[in-house]
Parts: sequence; C-alpha cells; structure tokens
Amino acid sequence: MEKQLKVGEGFKIIGFVLIAFGLFTVLTGLLTGDHVRTWANLLLNNYYFMSVTIGATFWLAMQAITQSGWSAAYVRIPQAMSNYLIVSFILWAFMFFGIHDLYHWTHHDAVMHDPILLHKEPYLNVPFFTIRYVLFFALWIFLTQRIKKLSLEEDKIGGLTNFNKIEFTSKVYIFVLAITFSLFSIDWLMSLDPHWYSTIYAVKKFVMAFYHGTVMITAIAIILYKLGYLPALTKTHMGDFARYIFALSIIWGYIWLSQYILIWYANIPEETVYYVPRILKEYKNYFYLELIVNWAFPFLFLMWNRVAKNAWALLFVAVVLMAGQWIELYMSIMPDTADTHNITYIEVGTFLGYFALFAMVVTWSLARIPLVAKNHPYLIESLEHH
Repeated sequence: MEKQLKVGEGFKIIGFVLIAFGLFTVLTGLLTGDHVRTWANLLLNNYYFMSVTIGATFWLAMQAITQSGWSAAYVRIPQAMSNYLIVSFILWAFMFFGIHDLYHWTHHDAVMHDPILLHKEPYLNVPFFTIRYVLFFALWIFLTQRIKKLSLEEDKIGGLTNFNKIEFTSKVYIFVLAITFSLFSIDWLMSLDPHWYSTIYAVKKFVMAFYHGTVMITAIAIILYKLGYLPALTKTHMGDFARYIFALSIIWGYIWLSQYILIWYANIPEETVYYVPRILKEYKNYFYLELIVNWAFPFLFLMWNRVAKNAWALLFVAVVLMAGQWIELYMSIMPDTADTHNITYIEVGTFLGYFALFAMVVTWSLARIPLVAKNHPYLIESLEHH
C-alpha cells in the first residue's frame, strides 16, 4: 500500500522563512522607490508559477484524453498542483494595485492621444481586462477541481464511470485552455508593449507552460521517489518523462526560432522594436542564454539514453530548465518595464518567496490525498511498465 506523504516540520519552517523573506523583499521594493521593478517581478513570478500549474494540468488532461497507461501512477502530482490556481487567483488580484505602473494602455490620457491605443481600447480597457481575468481563472479552477474530485471518487467506487467523466472534462478543459490561456498571455505579457504584437506569441507561451509544467511534474516525482514515496518509479518511467521534455524542448525551440526569424526577415520597424533591446543592448547575453538553456541543453543532454533514465541527471535537467523558464519570462517582461538590467535582491527574494509558497501548497495538497490513484483503470499497466 502506498505511503501517505508526511510534511516535516523542518520543511514548514524553511517554507515560512522564505515566504517571509519574499514578502519583506516586495515591501522593501515598493516602499524604497523601486516600485516598477518590484511590480515587474511580481508579474514575472505570478505568471511563472501559474503557467507551470497550467502546463501540469494540461499534461494531466492529455493523459486522460489519450488514455495513457504509463503515467497513471503519477496523475496525483498535477492534481495536487491544480490547487495552486486558487492561490494564484488571489495573488494576481494584488497585481491590479500596480497595473498603472506596468501597462501604458491603462492611462486614459495616453490612449486618447495615441491612434493605435485608441483602436485597441475596446479590448484593452481595465473593466474588460478584469472580467477576463476573473472568468479565465473561474474556468480553470472549476474544471481542474472537477477532474480531481472525479479522480478521488474513482478511488472509492472504482469502475469506468468517473474515468469517462474525467476524459470528457479533460477534452473540455484543453479546448477552454487553448483560448483562455492564449488571451491571458496576451493580456498580461504582450500588452506590456501595446504597440507591438506577434501572432506566435501566445503559442510560444502555451508551449512554454506545457514544457515546464511537465518538467515540474518530473522533478516532483523524482523527489518523492528519493524520499521513499512512489517506489514504482522505474528507469522506464523516467525515460518517458525525459522523452516528453526532449520533444517539448524541440517544439519550444521551433516556436522561438519561428517568431524571431519571421520578424528578422521582414525587418518591419513596428515588429523589430521588440528585439532591439533584447539583442543589441544590455539584454543580449540573456537572449542567447534563453535559447541555450531551454533548447540546446536538454536537446543534447537527454539525447543520451543512460542520462535520460538516471534520476539525479533528470532532476538536474529539471532544475536547469526551471531557471530557463525564469530567464524566458525575464526577457519577456523586464525590457518593457525596468529602466536598467540588473539581477538585484528583488529578483532573488521575490522568486524564493513564490517558490516556497508554491512548494508548500503542492506538498500540503499531496499530503491530503492518496499519492496513487488506486482504482485508475490503467494503474496496473503503469506499475508494471518496463
């Protein structure tokens, strides 16, 4: 029988200390005059951990829709991660206090004197922006909580009724997610520069979420295994997780290159303005680092099968890719908001605080549900997957 996860006191203490440190960092940044950089970091970390959660739940939905057998023993990880969406909704609400510091289109006078912003005003206005934020989160939370509830009911009664309901709900969820998450990314990230747009931008952020959400599931599964939980995790399972990461790194790299090459080749000033500070100025090193970390590193590292099936090596890849997502979001947000490029105590403290909160929410959630869905129809196939 699978052991129930126990949360140690040391973990709780470290978590609360890091959360307090993150809160202190944010308050210090807001009160000492560096408020724009602080709001930008709050945006970065809100999006980071929300997108990881969205990507993990998308992975969960894909397992149900494709009736995947090998992953049945690990569905509780993204189900537990889905609880973070509730916390994330609250954290995003605080972003409205800094909305005028980040978004040029929220200033009425600026809109009235700018033909482009005036044209976009029916969509880019604060009331409609707020409605979309609430609606999107409501849909995500409702559908992911329903999937988790059905899975827990399946533990009690077995059969295929709840399994079929999970599959149907998952189909609805990925359809909803394709629209809502794309618009959410446009709302909160692309509109930082309301004069610029890319038709591939939302696709790139969706792939990033799926990519790094899968990375996070992999990391959590390996950590639980190393702590004595999930004993059924085998090299074959790790190889499957690694193949997911390997494939998604290629897709991410393709989308990254597609956006850049199309804009570079067209050489239209209204489009190239996005890449000028990111290539020609102080962010240029991060521009290439983003590609190396998120594509070249996992592509070359995971090509060796022995490495891909090694728990410590795969965990190392996951940690590097978590840093890779932070770099990508830093490059998406900071050139449009911060006056200078600096990695300061605000960047470090804010990330540590959010990371600790995310870890505590996921751990707390895992500790309150069985780690393995015992009546999942494909559980035996997953446990005997070799």
